Amino acid sequence: MKYRFPALRVVLGVLLPLVLVPLSTLATDAQSAPGGASGPRTPWGDPDLQGTWTNNTNTPFERPTAFAGREQLTDTEVADLQAQDRSRAEQNNPAAVSGPEHWYEHLGVRSNQTSHVVDPPDGKVPPLTVEAQRRTIIGTVNRTEFSTWEELSPWDRCITRGVPGSMLPTFYNNNYLILQTPGNVVIFYEMIHETRIIPVDGRSNLSDHLRQWMGSSRGHWEGDTLVVEVTNFTDRTPIHPTRGIASKVAHSKNLRVVERFRRIDADSIDYRFTIEDPQTFTRAWTASIPMTKLAAPARILEYACHEGNYAVRNILSGARASEARSGDHRNGAAKEKK
Repeated sequence: MKYRFPALRVVLGVLLPLVLVPLSTLATDAQSAPGGASGPRTPWGDPDLQGTWTNNTNTPFERPTAFAGREQLTDTEVADLQAQDRSRAEQNNPAAVSGPEHWYEHLGVRSNQTSHVVDPPDGKVPPLTVEAQRRTIIGTVNRTEFSTWEELSPWDRCITRGVPGSMLPTFYNNNYLILQTPGNVVIFYEMIHETRIIPVDGRSNLSDHLRQWMGSSRGHWEGDTLVVEVTNFTDRTPIHPTRGIASKVAHSKNLRVVERFRRIDADSIDYRFTIEDPQTFTRAWTASIPMTKLAAPARILEYACHEGNYAVRNILSGARASEARSGDHRNGAAKEKK
């Protein structure tokens, strides 16, 4: 393979113009930041989010029944739960997914939150609309038989986890490299090695007829908080590829995601997002997922998804073999040829 990390070429293409910016134009005074905000600053005065971060966690995405009616845990309860997490990790119990044991990140950080979902107040993802309930369930998380590769999710096919899916913790590769230049914030994802470039220079959004796997991101600063509005999605990705109701169907093309990144201290970012999709969910909802800075020499590791992805071929060939044994071909092979 000539390039082990093709996405890095995109990142370098964004970063290169930084060295061409005259130093006299770069703000060095923290007080020159928008709104007089304080905190770590870039040389040109924007809040500084840069670094290698992780959101690996054992906090549940939705609130467990045991914590119904509670948004926060006590420090003692968090310590007890972390001790239970360590015990399970030491027992080396494999996660309920495929793949070798050494892939998995079992021991994540717990916050005092009882769930990542913070709105609605019950900590649950709202129900699907009647329209969304009629959509075909996508991906291997909720299905076992497939007629065509198009019924597999983009993550199954090593394409994308979408937005906010790419920002959500799962069982491995929960690391992110954030870089900044004047006018752009760049997020390089360890999972699938996607690179998202978020303009913060006030440019207009893409035309409505242009649709992208990860949508179109446009950001601006509100004090120390980076606010990103994401629109222009396809309708081929779920909100959360591996968790509950949000993983069962794809969202609509009218999905609007509003993300907020705020650096709380040297080692912490408060990341939260709000989902607005009236065609898919019965109400808007919000999740909050803390991010922790990785200590040096932490780095983003290779994620050779396509190179090692035999799942799609094996799933479809297995389905065809099963149909042949049962005598029920269901036109599966014909569909694959399209």
